[in-house]
Amino acid sequence: MSFRRIVFGAAGVAGAVALLEVVSRTGLVDASALPPATTVLGEAAKLAVDGKFLADVAATLQAWFGGLALAVLVAVPLGVLLGSVPLLGTAARALVELMRPIPSVALIPLAIILFADPTQMKMSLIFYACLWPILINTLYALRDVDPVAKDSLRSFGFGTPSVLWRVSLPSAAPFITTGVRIAASVALIVVVSTELLAGGINGVGIYLSSTQAGGGRTDLLLAGAVWAGVLGLLANLALLGLERVAFRWHSAKVEAIA
Repeated sequence: MSFRRIVFGAAGVAGAVALLEVVSRTGLVDASALPPATTVLGEAAKLAVDGKFLADVAATLQAWFGGLALAVLVAVPLGVLLGSVPLLGTAARALVELMRPIPSVALIPLAIILFADPTQMKMSLIFYACLWPILINTLYALRDVDPVAKDSLRSFGFGTPSVLWRVSLPSAAPFITTGVRIAASVALIVVVSTELLAGGINGVGIYLSSTQAGGGRTDLLLAGAVWAGVLGLLANLALLGLERVAFRWHSAKVEAIA
């Protein structure tokens, strides 16, 4: 099944590249606005050995990983606490629903004031954006744990901490990791957007902005965007692979149901 998915995915990418190539080459779209796909991919290949661009990628990944890791360290324990204590969960619900819709890019001016270091500024915005999907997934995962399993363990004399450790967390863990995967994609969007809007020294967003100086190079802009997409894809695949290794029982159950 996975081999078929790879084949179909590769076919979809190849079809999209061919379509963009035809649209540009035939003049349906101005080639200066949308360069041929082969030109863009050629420039993307050159960027793979460009030291300056690799430094930009490293700066983006540093902020991305730092902000995401901090969000996981805060959101998961907080979600477990709010999900395990109904009174706290009810009290915090209004605050969560109030703050969750606020876009992190709207907080860029505040982050610039609070953090002089560009990396810390980007990490703070990533942390804010990633906090909510991880927290919400943790809350709902704990609420959906089978009550019969928890009651069965309690009937044998186990207390709340044991029920949480032996039943609730193992059942909720796959859904929490799904929240982390969602947050990882959100984090990449936020870090590149922040670099574009707030500026700085290094970063993929800084590179994308620099391609439009002196008249602009759309091919270089799109080549950088391709690498941003590749980074997101690799991050998602890495987290998905980690999830499958850590929760083989859950993957086997899902495949059996499918």
